[in-house]
Order: sequence, then structure tokens, then C-alpha cells
Amino acid sequence: MKGHFQTKHKENSIDMTKGNTFSLMIRFMFPMMLGNIFQQFYNIVDTMIAGKFIDANALAAVGSTGNITNLFFALGNGLATGIGIIVSQFYGSGDIRGVRKTITNAFLIVGTSSAAVGILGFFLARPVLIYGLKTPEEILEGAVSYMSIICIGFIGTAIYNAVSYILRGTGDSKTPLYFLIISSFLNIIMDLAFVICMDLGVKGLAIATITAQFLSALVSCIYAFMRNPNFKLGREDFLIDKEIIVRCLQLGSSMALQSGLIALSFVILQRVINSFGAVVVAAFTATSKIENLVNMQLKALGDTLSTYTGQNYGAGNGDRVRKGYKTGMTMMAVYALVMFPVMWLFGDACMRFFVNEPEVISFGQTAMRILSSFYIPLGTIYVCRGILNGAGDAKFPLISGAAEMLGRVVFPTFFCAMPFFGVWGLWVATGVTWTIVGITAFTRYRMKEWKSEAEEIVEPLQ
Repeated sequence: MKGHFQTKHKENSIDMTKGNTFSLMIRFMFPMMLGNIFQQFYNIVDTMIAGKFIDANALAAVGSTGNITNLFFALGNGLATGIGIIVSQFYGSGDIRGVRKTITNAFLIVGTSSAAVGILGFFLARPVLIYGLKTPEEILEGAVSYMSIICIGFIGTAIYNAVSYILRGTGDSKTPLYFLIISSFLNIIMDLAFVICMDLGVKGLAIATITAQFLSALVSCIYAFMRNPNFKLGREDFLIDKEIIVRCLQLGSSMALQSGLIALSFVILQRVINSFGAVVVAAFTATSKIENLVNMQLKALGDTLSTYTGQNYGAGNGDRVRKGYKTGMTMMAVYALVMFPVMWLFGDACMRFFVNEPEVISFGQTAMRILSSFYIPLGTIYVCRGILNGAGDAKFPLISGAAEMLGRVVFPTFFCAMPFFGVWGLWVATGVTWTIVGITAFTRYRMKEWKSEAEEIVEPLQ
């Protein structure tokens, strides 16, 4: 059965159950790394358009909704990630029936859940921004408009993410990159058209974003169903399968909750940051953007390990999973050791990409040096999390998300209150949080419990 299934692989698909682990991981990871860089570039351009072509209030309005909209997107992305892992496990075991039934039931789960979250966000936009985030009155209406429209398009983003993670589960990381590039260019072009040509202001930015998301979802679905053999569905594949739905919800909801807890912690943390004044807020914002670039490459490694582990657990290749862990830890360590001197020597240059004020640059440079000292534990989180997620460990995402949220909420106040740290406690707290979560992830990886549970999860459908 496995051999017959493997003959249907697309050129873009990678079978990670055989071959050199390092080269397989590099081939799979490189498109995701490019996609992450491209995504950051697109986000920066989007922000620049708000600030340069509308006004400062527009920029603030869009920025004020960032953490809460990221919370919604994190929930959808976590669900899609879990679905992709289930697909990778079936794919690795050669169970074509399981792959196809997961695809159809996944669309049911994603469609209903994203529609519900989008509607909820639309109606709660104003009260959340007023009472939850205490948005300033001068930017409130723009923020409400932006968040309300973005929530309408949430279902498009969720479907696009689901298709992307399903494709990655079958070893195809290139096609999602192409969709991302198309979506990014569409969004930038429509941003300029709606803001400059049509003078729609903040609403134009939101409309451009959701239009690009819907088009990306549509194009990705058309491509997948017309070109990818795994999406060649028969009538029997469209039946609701309770076992598949339970598997997807068990892992997907756990990962969605992990992402949601982390996103929520940033919402709470923002209040602490704001109490230190404009210079610190600007420095933290700029260092966060730099850290996103560092984190996203580690996330690409973690996502690669998830697919690699899912396929090999599905195929019963436990030895290759352990080899993937060792390879992943080595790659992470090399990356962390390279980035450490980069941040110490060129942290000020990185800050100048975002701000011009010398005081903010000086703050940011010191902050980057603090954070770079914790890159090894940060990388350990992504490596161990990738292995555990790929094996279908539904408990770890909750443990990891709760530990990270607790650290980001409690530690900043604790360290900032200490005279030795003061304001630098904001960044020290982040590093200590990474360390604790990294130790937690490593400890969980060394436990035997999740390994036996993973073997039960990947049993083929009866």
C-alpha cells in the first residue's frame, strides 16, 4: 500500500521517511524560511503605508488592534497546524484513505469554527477595544473599523492556513510559499489602490487584507483540488467521520489553545510596557520586530520537525525521529551561536531599520544583547515542540502555552521591581521565560508517556 501511495507524489512533495535527514530537512525548511521573511516584509510595508499615506492616528489604530487580532489568528493557525500533523501521520503510514477523509472533515471543522470566531470578533470589536484594551478615543473609530473588517475575513485566512498545512503534511512546503507570495503582492497592491487612489483610509487597509486572504484561499483550494492527487476526493471521503474529527479537534484545539495563551500573554504584557513611557514602548516594539525575524526561522525548523516526525511516526520509524531530534538540535545550536555575535555587534544597526531616535536605538541595542544570550533555550523550545507536536502529543501544547503565558505575565513585573534590573527586567523576563519553557519542553521530550500515546494515535483507520 505504501509503495502504491508513494508513486503518486508530486514533484514538490518530500517523503521524509527515507533518505538523509539533514538534506531532507533543509529542502523542506528553506521555502518556509523564505515565506517567513516575505511575510515580515509584507507586514512592514503594510505598516509603512498606514503611517506614510494616511496619518499617525491610522498607524496607531492599526497597531492597537494587533495583539487582539493576532489572538484570533493564533487560534486558527493552531487548529490548522494540528490538522496538518494528522495528515502527515496518515501520509507517512501510506493511508491514502485517512489523508483524504482528514481533508474533508478538516474543512468542516475549519469552516464552522472560523466563521464562529469571525462573527464573535465582529460584534465584540468595540467593547473589547474600549474596555479590554482601553484604546484612546482619538483612534477608537479607526481601530473598530479595522478590527471589524479583519474579523469578517477570518474564514479566508483559516481556509488558506488549512490548505497550506495539509500540503506541508504531505511533504510540500513549496506550494504554500507560492500562495504566500501571491497573497502578499495582492495585499500591497490593493493597499496602495484603496488608500491612495480611493482614499478609504484604515478601512481600505482592512478591505485589502481580507480580499487578498479570500483570493489566496480560493486559489489554494482550486490548485489543491485540481493538481494535488491527495485532494482527488471520492464520494465516500465526504462522509462525516467522528474518529477523524476527534483526532483533529484533540490535537488542533490543544495547539490552538497554546497559541491563544501565548497571544493573550502579549495583550496583558502590553499594559506593563506602556507604563514605562514612549521610549521604552518604541524600543520594545522595534526589538519585537527583530525577534520575530529570529523566531520565524526557528519556527520554520520546528514546523519542519513536526512534518518529519509525523511522517516517520506514521511509518513506524522511531529511530528516524530520534535522529531528527539530534539533527534539529545541532542546526538550532549553530543558528543560535551565529546570531549571538550578530546581535552583540550589529544590534544598533538592526534598530536603525525601525527608528531614528538615538535613545531608542541605545535601549534596543542593549535589549538585543540581553535576548541573544537566551537563544539556545529559545531554540530548544522550537525543536522539542516540533517533535512533540508531530508525534501528536496533545498534552504538551497546553503545558507549554500555560508556562509561557505565566512567565510573560508574572516575570516582567517581578524583575522590573528589582533595582538591579529596572526597565531591563522586561527583556530579562522574556529570556527567563524562554529558559523555563525550554527546560519544560526538553523534560517532556525525555518522558516516555507521549511516545506510547503517539503510537496509539497513528494507528490506521479501520
